[in-house]
Amino acid sequence: MPSAPLPVTLANLLLRPAFGSRRDPDRTFDRIAAEAGQTDGDEWFVDGFRSLLREWAADEDLSPVGWQSARAHVRRHLTNRARIRRLIAEHPAIEQEPIEKPVFVVGLPRTATTLTHSVLSLSGEHRCPRLWELLAPGLDPSPRERQRAITSARRTLNGTYLLTPRFRDIHPMTAEGPEECTFLLPHALVPLSQAHLPEYHARQFERDFTPDYRHLKQCFQVLQHGRPRRRWILKSPMHTGNLDALLAVFPDATLVWTHRDPATAVASFCSLVECGMVLSRRHVDLPALGATWLDLLSRSVQRGLAARADMPHGSLVDVPYSWLGSDPAAGAPKLYEAVGARWTDTGTARLPEVATRLKGSRPHRYDLSRYGLTRTGVESAFADYNALRAEVDRA
Repeated sequence: MPSAPLPVTLANLLLRPAFGSRRDPDRTFDRIAAEAGQTDGDEWFVDGFRSLLREWAADEDLSPVGWQSARAHVRRHLTNRARIRRLIAEHPAIEQEPIEKPVFVVGLPRTATTLTHSVLSLSGEHRCPRLWELLAPGLDPSPRERQRAITSARRTLNGTYLLTPRFRDIHPMTAEGPEECTFLLPHALVPLSQAHLPEYHARQFERDFTPDYRHLKQCFQVLQHGRPRRRWILKSPMHTGNLDALLAVFPDATLVWTHRDPATAVASFCSLVECGMVLSRRHVDLPALGATWLDLLSRSVQRGLAARADMPHGSLVDVPYSWLGSDPAAGAPKLYEAVGARWTDTGTARLPEVATRLKGSRPHRYDLSRYGLTRTGVESAFADYNALRAEVDRA
């Protein structure tokens, strides 16, 4: 069982006085909601987060850092939702902003989705959301407001890296770099990487995610309003289980599905989740972590496979890991051609910088057995996906 690093132990001591509010999650939630300024008609959004905070508070192994993370997660989503609704009410033209032919990078996590997203962001004709924008989306800021938002995002990242330096090596991030839109998707899988939430886990495969994607579209409309219109390049492995809802809201989207051996991808992702769990929980059950994410990821991919059957012709691009994971210089032009974009000399010149920035200072090592998993078990859970992957590799 992994032990908490010294910075985490010290942070838990500092945050212990506020840990008592966990005993009354409804009161905590009401205070957060009041500060965010929710309005009528948003019950579907708000009530989901009330239930989530209750369950988060009930995790017996939750640490003070974990409770701080839970409150910050709920506060950010409620605050952003209130801001988006307020801006639309003040500027009704926002909802007329066309989000035309966006590209969504999907697939299992740890399959070069981040590299694919970053390579697609190199074009001046493309628009990727930056981390500082995703944490607090709004209209075009003044230079001073922009710098303040970037500084805030850097503080958030630096705090994470201070508590868990290994995270920087596994998933390097920058405040001004392109980042995945999971930060804006209300009810994604992120909380399950920080706490034991069996009810939330079960609801992931029961709820209708269409309202979540409508909210996501409104966020992009706000970020686009008053600025040059360019093709949005978006990314999150968490979209893979919700492709039907995604396409209902973004019917002209192009999906770029990255592929890799699922046994490797699952082991790598469990290692990443472990970093978050060590922060948020006093005890981390590694076999339980493995079982949880094998179920979540395999079921998400199965739902994604089912959605593929109804996708319009030409809306899906399959990208084998070898395209960018092994040889970015050869794969990048093929990727751009596949999505109908122009690969330029500028992209060629900047490609090494992107590939280097996404590598940690230490190699990332991981093993399925650490999480109670076996290659045979993972391959069985992903049997249908592996059949598709074999076809993609042959093509």
